[in-house]
Amino acid sequence: MTQAGLLGGAAWWWAQITRLGEAEILLPAMALALLWLVRQPGGRPLAGAWLLATSVAVGITTASKVAFLGYGIGWAPLDFTGFSGHAMFAAAVMPLLLRLAAGPRSASGRARVLLLGYLLALAVAVSRVKVGVHSVSEVVAGFGLGAAASAIALRAGRWPALQLARWMPLALLAWAVVAVVGAPASRTHDAVIRLSLALSGQPTAYQRWQMHRDHQQRLPPPAVSLPPR
Repeated sequence: MTQAGLLGGAAWWWAQITRLGEAEILLPAMALALLWLVRQPGGRPLAGAWLLATSVAVGITTASKVAFLGYGIGWAPLDFTGFSGHAMFAAAVMPLLLRLAAGPRSASGRARVLLLGYLLALAVAVSRVKVGVHSVSEVVAGFGLGAAASAIALRAGRWPALQLARWMPLALLAWAVVAVVGAPASRTHDAVIRLSLALSGQPTAYQRWQMHRDHQQRLPPPAVSLPPR
């Protein structure tokens, strides 16, 4: 295979991986997991903590995007325009989904499953840079926020001793494959843009290149050295 073919194949894989962080894919799976948890003895504290922590992370992420798109609040030196929603959702949801699908395990087994969930979320975060929609600072912030949400949920609620059906891991895998291949493109960013413009009253959304242009204009002019006499 030629180098161009390899690069094209890598781009295709990153494009598929990045879809695993879409809210339209993760939130339905999370909703089913929450319903399962609240029906289990002792599962409600964990379900409540997971829902609350994730909701707070979603609120922070949305606020950062509205601040930039509607009001031009960003950080040009770090190329930061807001938390990556895909990275946030992946880190907040994936580890607990995999832990739920894995069922009762030893302490070391639970740790490995959670680690796998965070590694998958990290792959989603990296994919956002690879597909060219986020900067490194944005995916680091998004991943950190989502990881904090899932970690808080795990510490706030005790995991019930669930004996899950054997088909649950296969169902989770099948859902991920079908959703990535067949689900329509995510429209959450368009919704955030509409919200930003409605709140700010601006006719168009602020863009990354404008942030860097404005930052350059605010910098002091370079010192001019005079020639020796």
